[in-house]
Amino acid sequence: MKPQVLVSREVFDETLALLNAVCEVDSNQADTRYSTDELVARLQGKQGAVISTADRIDAGVLDRCPGLRIVSNVGVGYNNIDVPACTARGVMATNTPGVLTDSVADYTFGLVIATCRRMTEGEQHLRSGDWKGSFLKQMLGHDVHGATLGIVGMGRIGQTVARRASGFDMKIIYHNRNRIDAAIEASLKAEYRSLEALLGEADIVVLLTPYSPASHHMIGAAQLALMRPSAVLINVARGGIVDDAALIGALKARRIWAAGLDVYENEPAFNPGFLDLGNVVLSPHLASASEPTRKAMAHTAARNCIAALTGGVPPNLLNPETATAR
Repeated sequence: MKPQVLVSREVFDETLALLNAVCEVDSNQADTRYSTDELVARLQGKQGAVISTADRIDAGVLDRCPGLRIVSNVGVGYNNIDVPACTARGVMATNTPGVLTDSVADYTFGLVIATCRRMTEGEQHLRSGDWKGSFLKQMLGHDVHGATLGIVGMGRIGQTVARRASGFDMKIIYHNRNRIDAAIEASLKAEYRSLEALLGEADIVVLLTPYSPASHHMIGAAQLALMRPSAVLINVARGGIVDDAALIGALKARRIWAAGLDVYENEPAFNPGFLDLGNVVLSPHLASASEPTRKAMAHTAARNCIAALTGGVPPNLLNPETATAR
């Protein structure tokens, strides 16, 4: 009998074909967002789950789904999964690192340029019919080339952003939980800073650090106060790393110049105070949303799930203890 798998949100037909070759698949191509109780109900009798980052898998869910053997996240971030709870119950947990690195780095630079050069503000000005011609001091922004870029989180994506930055002749400084290898620093021409020093020095601060309890509100009122009044904050990491209410306060008071955001606390809900601000560029969590990348993410999640249910070890296993315990 084939293993039973739930795909909790819409995926590509090719992804379903991969899974259907090995598994019996219950797919949610209608893309309905399940409540916790609905998710648990759909997981009954399932050994595998291919889930979105909006699906919370915690101890309570796991205890109600005792047959579950693999939780395969379509996404590199996995703060929606209680990995220790999975490990304690012998449930494999996986994510999809690597396949989205370049797309997220591209989008990060798009957000940097859109924010520094006020692109969305300019578009709204034109669409509203307010554009009456070009003037010397009209909608002045900040240059990206030659600026000091501060990267918080120097993993795969952070390093790729740093390589992109070299084409803009930017000075690159970074902060990371662990300092990266000196040879990588040299190849990127990146200089290490404490978080406090980086915030005070950078013209543009880009957040690319994973979310965890330790990084919750890493950027709050005290940290924003360290930034220059002309500085720009870009968050393409995860909501919760920034205290959104504190950021709104800083933007309103012009304690920093602008922000570009792709992620928010409590998304898809977010603080409506952002909507009243002209000095913030808002994006609905789209950094990885190119078709090739999203297909690669879904296919990677499917392959992780298939490996776990056919006696193999998923290539992106977050809790390797579960593989050795089988």
